[in-house]
Amino acid sequence: MIEILHQYTNAVLYKSETASSVSHAVSEAVKSDANLRSAYLRSANLSGADLRSANLSGADLRSANLRSANLSGADLRSANLSGAYLRSADLSGAYLRSANLRSANLRSADLRSADLSGADLGGADLSGADLRSADLSGADLRSAYLRSANLSGADLRSADLNGADLRSAYLRSANLSGADLRSANLSGAYLRSAKEIPAIAAAQTTIAPEGELIGWKKCCGGVIVKLRIPADSKRSNSTGRKCRAEFVDVIEVSGSGIGISMRDCETKYIAGTRVTCDAWCEDRWQECAGGIHFFITREEAEDY
Repeated sequence: MIEILHQYTNAVLYKSETASSVSHAVSEAVKSDANLRSAYLRSANLSGADLRSANLSGADLRSANLRSANLSGADLRSANLSGAYLRSADLSGAYLRSANLRSANLRSADLRSADLSGADLGGADLSGADLRSADLSGADLRSAYLRSANLSGADLRSADLNGADLRSAYLRSANLSGADLRSANLSGAYLRSAKEIPAIAAAQTTIAPEGELIGWKKCCGGVIVKLRIPADSKRSNSTGRKCRAEFVDVIEVSGSGIGISMRDCETKYIAGTRVTCDAWCEDRWQECAGGIHFFITREEAEDY
């Protein structure tokens, strides 16, 4: 039956059959381990299909509906999945080397340990996707949406992430050697222990300037404290807007005579005094580590 389906789908282009007839044939015959190499399944409805370990290498799956489909271990090398709907699909361990996934919807998809090396994921939506230990080396991820994606341990060597949305992405132990992160949004991304973070990524996410500057801090009860960060006070930020300083001078307190730290409910901020942190942490990627936390603008402190 699988071989018949394979012949049928390959004959679609010749016979000009409709996508709906393909979908019907697939729903009747498709199963795990199917041989659908180079099959024509454009716009086919494969939602929830069991395609574990199926051979779909070189298949035409443009705009296909594969929502929640099980494609774990499937061979999709060089397959055309541009515009495909793969939301919540299981692609763990799948072979997607050099596959075309441009503008595909992969929100919340399981791509753990998937081989996506050299794949075209330009403009793809990978928000919330699980990409732990995935091979994305050399992949085209320009303008891809990776917000809140889990990229822990992922291989992103030489990946093109120009303009990618990596807000709140988890990049612990990811290998970013040679990755292009120009114009990427790394706000709130977790980069601690990431390997070989490109200098451009560190530069693009640094917002706390050298020299003396003014900062703002929100304390208990909505009290706003205006701070002076002296030139010799160490300061840093991770990838977000919240900064840390080694010590600060309190200029003024708005809303009360004393500001009480929201973190330990003990540290006091009184105009005209200096406040020094208990233990300064040199690792800039630890956003909530030791230091006096502040924002560069009052608006951000008030909104915190």
